[in-house]
Amino acid sequence: MPRSDSLVIRVLLTALVAFGPMSTDLYLPSLPTLVRVFGTDIATVQLTLSVFLVGFAVSQLVYGPMSDRFGRRPTLLVGVAIYLAASAACALASDIHGLIVARFFQALGACCGPVVARAVVRDVFGRDRAATVLAYMSMAMALAPAVGPILGGVVTEWFGWRANFVVLVIFALVILASVWSLLAETNTHRDEDALQPGRLAANYLMLLRSRVFIGYVLVVAFSYSGIFAFISGSSFVLIGRMHLSPAQYGLSFGAVVLGYIVGSFLAGRLTRKVGGARMIRTGTAVSLAGGLAGGALALAGVEHIAAIVGPVFLFILGSGLTLPNATANAVGPYPTMAGLASSLLGFAQMAIAAVIGIGVGHLDDGTQLPMMGAIGVVALGAMLAHRLLVTPAGDGRPA
Repeated sequence: MPRSDSLVIRVLLTALVAFGPMSTDLYLPSLPTLVRVFGTDIATVQLTLSVFLVGFAVSQLVYGPMSDRFGRRPTLLVGVAIYLAASAACALASDIHGLIVARFFQALGACCGPVVARAVVRDVFGRDRAATVLAYMSMAMALAPAVGPILGGVVTEWFGWRANFVVLVIFALVILASVWSLLAETNTHRDEDALQPGRLAANYLMLLRSRVFIGYVLVVAFSYSGIFAFISGSSFVLIGRMHLSPAQYGLSFGAVVLGYIVGSFLAGRLTRKVGGARMIRTGTAVSLAGGLAGGALALAGVEHIAAIVGPVFLFILGSGLTLPNATANAVGPYPTMAGLASSLLGFAQMAIAAVIGIGVGHLDDGTQLPMMGAIGVVALGAMLAHRLLVTPAGDGRPA
């Protein structure tokens, strides 16, 4: 097997973290098609996104402790196998309710990827190098949401919406084979009592008592929620209201994701020079500028692609600076329970994003205002979480 810190393992870990974006972004161009095919409404179709996040959030609370107890490799094998079966069920769904249920089980498998991959990075690279590694992984991972909607738009136009889930079945098969043949066990601090209810409760309570940990978790959750607000609402605005084709929508989505690639690249290059705290302060400020600009343009009734893509590009650029550093600083101080800390971080991230996504769907009025307003609100929340919770407590050691 390759060394745990080798390039091939970093590529595999990046693909594992990409399970979430691949599972949502690939079929985004087909969401308006699902409304028509299943004879339902936008809010119901958006449940295929929000329910995915709920399943993703809840199961993270399980995978982290499992990987602390049994190891990273076996936990990944179980999760990817579940994802494979559920992706096939999505492709075969005969009605919208069946698709929603299948998406929930798909999420139960998918969330093993980012939870365990973050723990593996902590195992192999430690806290000091984790932020840099996560930043470069995030930059590479951004290819998933950049390529996903473009590929999904083409696949939807040529083969129909079901073909998107066939692509995910193939993706899962490749990842399952790669984990089996390439990934060695990295957890050298296995906790035999990690799944004991008393130990779980004590560990979770210790994390929840940490003001700094909660601050970093909220920074991550709010930053991701803004991204998810765009994911859940953009196809209905850009395709439904502005009449872009699925392929054109994919290109617009890819242009936005370029901001995340740039932000992640800068985080990887600059974090060890200027410190994680400064990168988070800068990132949340840039995101807030984008969120406020987008909200103001929406309130002014400016309906143009640039009034959406431009501000969201800026918001996501800031998120690229913020997320790797906040993630590394949240998980870094806990080497003996990196899986548990990663689980709680991921749970909050997905649960808050799911609430935001449901809100965007139910507030839909045919314009970009609900989506852009949500992005502005969560951008402000991320900045306040860092300023009010993390900074007064000292911010910990620089990432």
